[in-house]
Amino acid sequence: MLEYDFPLWRPPSEGDNLIIQATLGCRYNQCSFCSMYKTKTYRARSLDEVFADIDEAARDWPDAHRVFLADGDAYCLPTATLAAICDHLALRFPALQRISAYATPFDILGKGEDDIALLKSKRLGLVYLGIETGSDALLKRIAKGSARQMEAALAKARQCGLKVSATVILGLGGKTGWEAHMDETAELVSRAPPTYLSTLQLGLETNVAPRFFERFGEEFQWQDDRGVLVELRRLLERLDPPAPVIFRSNHASNALALAGNLPRDRDKLLARIDAALDEGAGVRPRWIRGF
Repeated sequence: MLEYDFPLWRPPSEGDNLIIQATLGCRYNQCSFCSMYKTKTYRARSLDEVFADIDEAARDWPDAHRVFLADGDAYCLPTATLAAICDHLALRFPALQRISAYATPFDILGKGEDDIALLKSKRLGLVYLGIETGSDALLKRIAKGSARQMEAALAKARQCGLKVSATVILGLGGKTGWEAHMDETAELVSRAPPTYLSTLQLGLETNVAPRFFERFGEEFQWQDDRGVLVELRRLLERLDPPAPVIFRSNHASNALALAGNLPRDRDKLLARIDAALDEGAGVRPRWIRGF
């Protein structure tokens, strides 16, 4: 089996798929809430290294049909490099159907329409993007760009037919900023809907907590599970995407796991949240949650 450079992270939906490390660490690595790659120095691996891993994986798992390119934002690699990796994957995995990667809004905006189309033609047609929030004030505090950049990246991806699985962090605004967090996020997603939308619940590792609280100041107060569920309800209530969005809250950090299509299943999802708020129905105990 492959010898990965740990820690190794991937989206929940990629848990059963082959992971190939095209990069190590995250090129940006400045988000104040994120501890995923703080122990790594970013490096783009050479094609020889990546091809060697692909060849080894093909010997162990020749019928793999979905591949996730790690680490943090492999979509930042030059288009020619990504195309070469895609070609080698297609050569070694005859059943290959899909290639995916993490991306930042800057990665998407940095690719030309022809670049995105080329990579799509080589099966790299899905990226995972952390929106986190539609609030400019919160984005500034977590060092994650601006809502304008998020919206532009989402709009460009949709225009080019690039599927985006986007995430929002519940609890990010704390007890005082949650309404603006949810309202402005709903507005952003409604203007520029991704293909998939997921939520996760804020959690901080000890190696990033000081920086996070330094940027927020003493005013930040953690949301409890009830507060987070109220946030989630407000978000789903206000989302009005012009195209269907597949919604999930299946990340292990979430208090309540939901699945549906928006806006079609809005009422069903809101009823599930109401049952959780009224009776605790479906709320996951804290001991089984994590990142």
